[in-house]
Amino acid sequence: MISNLTDPIQASAGGADFARVRRIVKTDEFSSVFRLRPVQRTPHFVLYARVNDLTHARLGVVAAKRFAPRAVTRNTIKRMTREIFRRSSLLNVDCIVRLSRPVNSKDGPATTARLKRELRAEIVRLFAAQSRQGD
Repeated sequence: MISNLTDPIQASAGGADFARVRRIVKTDEFSSVFRLRPVQRTPHFVLYARVNDLTHARLGVVAAKRFAPRAVTRNTIKRMTREIFRRSSLLNVDCIVRLSRPVNSKDGPATTARLKRELRAEIVRLFAAQSRQGD
């Protein structure tokens, strides 16, 4: 189905999707945000943020293999982060969420309900703190 909206920002009004314009994809964009000090920390994540000149927020997620050896775990973290980001009400800020501590081992289960709940709660805390700072 072809959308009537041609502008990617209008097509993603309200942040209900994760269009390319809402992502940080270029290395220099990641670097410019990483140069800043972390804004918020949780037991497993670090949030970096920088105000941008756009009308919307953008997100980058870094889940290193050394902290989450299994691809299923890394993909789960990315999926949860994107979902929570879409539901947050952030404006004109570039956010990078980086996994900073191991979440499981190669021997243990890739994802458990308890692990997912803990990680989701941490990510929600990160974005909630960032949206309060923007107010």
